[in-house]
Amino acid sequence: MTESAPRPVETGTQHRSDLLDLRGSLQLRHVDAGSCNGCEMEIASIFSPVYDAEQYGIRLVASPRHADAALVTGPVTKNMAGPLRRTIEALGAPAVVIAIGDCARDCGVFAGAYGVEGSVTDVTEVHLEVPGCPPAPADIIAALRRFSQT
Repeated sequence: MTESAPRPVETGTQHRSDLLDLRGSLQLRHVDAGSCNGCEMEIASIFSPVYDAEQYGIRLVASPRHADAALVTGPVTKNMAGPLRRTIEALGAPAVVIAIGDCARDCGVFAGAYGVEGSVTDVTEVHLEVPGCPPAPADIIAALRRFSQT
């Protein structure tokens, strides 16, 4: 790494760390519920050499059965409401859901669109919200580290 990662900006992130004690590890299953892919670009950035989320034990996994939490982006479209629910049901207990970005939190610019079911909280319980359109990679890592720190 040639330069230090930017310091995270303190945000109004909501959090319930009492639900999960991962002892330094956080395995995430990402679900794009209907986003514009802005948040996906920032999620990809957290695994780059600059931010290196894996140094904190944060990893993406291919199956919800191997995940500790679901990382959800975008407003939930009518076509994705069922798959999102099934993905969360497949998570191990406790099923932790993390809403990334303004669209996941409150539908953002997609609010009221004909194909939108609602925000992630309209479909399932959310345990952590990371605001932003899109949120900065440093803010995403700071929020996720609250779960993975011992």
